[in-house]
Amino acid sequence: MTVIVVSGTGTEIGKTVVTAALSAVATASGRSVAVLKPAQTGVGPGEPGDVEEVLRLSGAAKGAELARFPEPLAPGTAARRAGLAPVRPDAVAAAARELADTHDLVLVEGAGGLLVRFDEEGGTLADAARLLGAPVLVVTPAGLGTLNSTTLTAEALRARGIEQLGVVIGSWPESPDLAERCNLADLPEAAGAPLLGAVPAGAGGLPAAEFRAAAASWLAPALGGTWDATAFAAAAGA
Repeated sequence: MTVIVVSGTGTEIGKTVVTAALSAVATASGRSVAVLKPAQTGVGPGEPGDVEEVLRLSGAAKGAELARFPEPLAPGTAARRAGLAPVRPDAVAAAARELADTHDLVLVEGAGGLLVRFDEEGGTLADAARLLGAPVLVVTPAGLGTLNSTTLTAEALRARGIEQLGVVIGSWPESPDLAERCNLADLPEAAGAPLLGAVPAGAGGLPAAEFRAAAASWLAPALGGTWDATAFAAAAGA
């Protein structure tokens, strides 16, 4: 795969850290990785955004950000309120293709969920993925409520004919509760796709060297890592 779109079932659920883990694993294997953020919201000029965080943690070759809007809102709303031009799906697809010409892997990290609006016409990350013909990796929370949002995201992907690579839990707690343990078995059924990893809570706060050394243990072999869903569930008491 040359391009992977990383989306989520919502916001603040670990997409950036999962993107960094994917990037770290691919970079460690000798692949050149570019990270593309179509729209960064809630970050002012000169402040580090998600792309900078992914590069810091993973050591990826290149990062690109198509637009930045200061208010922490959906990209379309943030662009309108700032009086700035929105990002459109065709521009996202074009930028990803350009990066793919010179890199082995391009990771496109969305903002919020799959169907958050980019522009006034209702363009979304799903539209960009469809234009690219790229698969989508869905990042989801571990706890109660995640099955519904994961199911809805999977249904939206299927309705658009977009491949779902699988699901990664963006923040796995040190002491999981009953719902979190049960969700290890239920998430693949809800998604209609495999569970491909679980990133521990707080991973984004690790020093970069420790993050890179551990990243493969959080992701399944399909994503270049060593994580095993069955062994993980057994260790969690699921």
